[in-house]
Amino acid sequence: MAGSPKDAASGGGRKSLLLRLSPELHAALERQAATDLRSVNAQIEVLLREALARRGIRLSPADPPKRGRPPKS
Repeated sequence: MAGSPKDAASGGGRKSLLLRLSPELHAALERQAATDLRSVNAQIEVLLREALARRGIRLSPADPPKRGRPPKS
């Protein structure tokens, strides 16, 4: 699955990725994400960053999630 036009146009935007998981692995990710109050997608990103850090690959910190209500227009 290719990234959306919005992803491609922004240059540094988020990239889309189609990932096939076994039902058991997905269920475990859902449980861990719920425990950490994250989405499955955010949990996968956290786990990937942790795995890369263990291998000595440091990335810049992820953008903090947007919280709260959007400003009135």
